[in-house]
Formats: sequence, C-alpha cells, structure tokens
Amino acid sequence: MAKVTVLGGGTWGIALAILLDQNGHEVQVWSALESEIRMLSETHTHKMLPGVTLPESITYTSDDETAVTGRDLLVMAVASSYTRATAKRLAPLVPKGQLILDVAKGVEEGTMKTLSQQIEDEIPQANVAVLSGPSHAEEVSRLLPTSIVVAARTKETAEYIQNLFMCETFRVYTSSDILGVELGGALKNVVALAAGIADGLGYGDNAKAALITRGIAEIARLGTKMGCQAETFYGLTGIGDLIVTCASMHSRNRRCGILIGQGKSLEEAQKEVGMVVEGVYSAKAGLALAKKYGVEVPIIEQTNLVLFEGKDAGTAVQELMQRDKKAEVTNTVW
Repeated sequence: MAKVTVLGGGTWGIALAILLDQNGHEVQVWSALESEIRMLSETHTHKMLPGVTLPESITYTSDDETAVTGRDLLVMAVASSYTRATAKRLAPLVPKGQLILDVAKGVEEGTMKTLSQQIEDEIPQANVAVLSGPSHAEEVSRLLPTSIVVAARTKETAEYIQNLFMCETFRVYTSSDILGVELGGALKNVVALAAGIADGLGYGDNAKAALITRGIAEIARLGTKMGCQAETFYGLTGIGDLIVTCASMHSRNRRCGILIGQGKSLEEAQKEVGMVVEGVYSAKAGLALAKKYGVEVPIIEQTNLVLFEGKDAGTAVQELMQRDKKAEVTNTVW
C-alpha cells in the first residue's frame, strides 16, 4: 500500500483518487480551495461527476504540510494554468527525491514549457513523471475500461507508478518519451477545439476524420522535430487521446469548440462549459513552438486565429481546404 496525495479536487484528480483507493492505497485529496475540500468531505460527491459516490476512506485537506509530508507519491492534478503556481507554493515542503506524477495536460504560454518542465523548474529536487492518454474522468470515476501511458526518466520509476495504478479496469503502459507524451496530450486539445468548431458549423464525419488525421500529422511533425519518438504520436497519448477528445461530448475542448462554431465568443463558450478548457491555454504555446522549430501547423494556426483574433470560423475552414496542393506522404516515390 502506498500513501498518495492527489493535488487538485477537479474531476480528473477525483477520478484517480477513486481508482487509487480501489487499488488499496491510502489516498488523500488536497485543494487550495477550502470550499471545495468542505464539499468533498461532507458530501462524498463531486458536482461535475453526477452519480459517482466517493469512498469514505479517502481523506481531504487544504493544509499544505499535511498534503506533502510522508507521501510516497504526489499526483499533480490541478488545471494546467495553475501547475507552476502550485509547484512553487509547495516546493519548500517537498523532500529530495519526492516522486511527483503530473496528470494534467498543457504547454505554458510564454515559456513554451510542458507541465513536467514547469514542476522541475519550481521543485528541482523532485523526481517527476507524467501520466496521459485517452481517459475521460467521467468514465474512470465509474471504473470503466481505460488504457493509459506513464512516462518517466527511469524504468524503475515508470514501473512503480504502473503498479500503483494498474488494475482490471485501468491498463497502464510505460514509456521513456516524457516530452512526446506531454506534447501529444497538450496539443490534441487544440485540435479538439478545431474539431468542435467544425461540429458547431454543421460539418460532418468527413471533416472530423480529416481534422483528426491531419491534426496528428501536425503534432507528430512538431514532436519529432523536437526530438520525440514518432511512435509516441501513433499510440495512446497521440492518436488515441486525439480520437477520444475530438469525438466525445465528455470533452470540454470539443464542447467549447462547438459553441464557438455556433457563433459564441471564446469567453461565452468557456463560461458555458463551466470548467477549464485546457486547449485554450496551449494553443498559443503550440503555435509558438511550431514557429521556433520551423514546422508547418495549419490547423493549430487557424485555431489560434479563430480563438484570439476574431477570425470567422467558416472562413478558417475554407482556407484550410484551399491550401496549396500537396502529397499526403513526404518523400513520396512514384
């Protein structure tokens, strides 16, 4: 049995807390919001996970020292926009060698750093790993079958985390490609916004399939240019996560995109979704990375124009369709 603190009381953190509790571990949930901790501890429910009852064995705290002291694993499950601030807040309490598992997805605007890189900036004494893949909290919290990937710097760390999470409903693979796993998880949210916009415009399955396949091509081009393994982007944390995020109504990124496609502003769409839309925070950073590495990412580029510069969504799609003619596969031999 491991002692685990889940940092963050959102739906994903709570889903993983339920899973870890079911696996026999001692689980506590920390949140900086005392009202959230009070709600969870008193009701044993989360308002965004209707019908799910939290095990009474899970404990809750808003005290930083209680959350960090004597824990085998800290699971960083705060929204990506709060990762750096949370890491900085807890850093003085974190012992050398502490294992921290980031489970959120995003790239920081400005620095263009992934979440694990942000954690390492603020807590250099920690051993940081990442968990990612096609895994909606609504399904994991109900213990529905899910497969996911843990990436770490050493095989021993990856296998330790694999053993903590693995069970009959949660299959965990290991990887050494931390950056590739994180890029796939972050940038698929941007493509999912585009897929939602297409849905909101009334386009069909053909458009969705095109966005998914050309979207993963963009992500893989950028990732491999940055030194990631190409195979990562055609696995669970690449195409797998992209498919589920573009196709499911559980996806807050797709739902936000649908509302924008229907004519609502970004601010109106985010408010209606009611949760953090991670792709909005990764879109500018993804485009900046592409420019830095000289990689063409037309879907990500047009999504940025629609989100932040008021470009008409229908016009953006037309421009994607009317780009210069190309071969699908580079270095084609006739």
